[in-house]
Amino acid sequence: MHFVEKKPEEKRKVLTEKLKSNKILRVPGAYNPLTAKVIEEIGYDAVYISGGVMANDLGFPDIGLTTLEDVSTRSYLISRVTNLPTIVDIDTGFKSCKETIKTFEEFGVAAVHLEDQIERKRCGHLDNKELISTDKMINKIKECVNAKKDKNFKIIARSDARSVEGIDKMIDRCKAYIDAGAEIIFPEALENEKEFELVRKSLNCYLLANMTEFGRSKLLNFKDLEKLGYNIVIYPVTTQRLAMKNVEDGLRAIFADGHQNNIIDKMQTRKRLYELVEYEKYNALDENIFNFKTEGHEWVMK
Repeated sequence: MHFVEKKPEEKRKVLTEKLKSNKILRVPGAYNPLTAKVIEEIGYDAVYISGGVMANDLGFPDIGLTTLEDVSTRSYLISRVTNLPTIVDIDTGFKSCKETIKTFEEFGVAAVHLEDQIERKRCGHLDNKELISTDKMINKIKECVNAKKDKNFKIIARSDARSVEGIDKMIDRCKAYIDAGAEIIFPEALENEKEFELVRKSLNCYLLANMTEFGRSKLLNFKDLEKLGYNIVIYPVTTQRLAMKNVEDGLRAIFADGHQNNIIDKMQTRKRLYELVEYEKYNALDENIFNFKTEGHEWVMK
């Protein structure tokens, strides 16, 4: 009951059709369902659900401590509130790639990406990552491809080999991943335009660019990535970083000032919140649900 019009299979079809266009898909990360609604309202193409964000939200570092249940449940809760397709980070695939794909497809997700790090992984922009062999990753990709039922459910292969084995060996890995059935390649932690261009020239598939902040990659304009031939750009942690910075700043201000009057303009108003959750539409269930006015809740007098 979230007044979402598109069914999961329709969202997957939309993602397939958008990938066929010459336009890059802009995909911010959502750390909760309400953020996904904002992403859709603004006009982005899809919603990204980051494993790192999930771990951080639970109070963990991004080192493979989250479970299939943790990530799939949050992905379901986010996917069900938006008409946009959702792309989910499944880290190294959890214990069984077959079970993982079955779960995420049933939960309404449009695409997942699997990485070639060892199970105790880490953020792709950190040093000293360890990789599994190309053959092991190929087997994982094949297991994912064979497990899916909807042809429009996308399997994305992420390679972390750039900073471990070098860009040439990463490209060799990616070619093998494409042959194994991955439709989209996610080359992690490329450093500059030349590297993005080299990967594009070397691979014949859809490509995903990661524009995460404070990492190894130069933050490029989506238009430049589009000119380089990339098909998807994600902003995985951006919304969580924006939110947590404002939460911390606001709480420190209240602690220091003893009140929140000086930071009211930094807050989402009650009226705006009710617009996002579509409060008024729930009158279709019970006309006594939305029987009040929101005038006066737009702003608070100082």
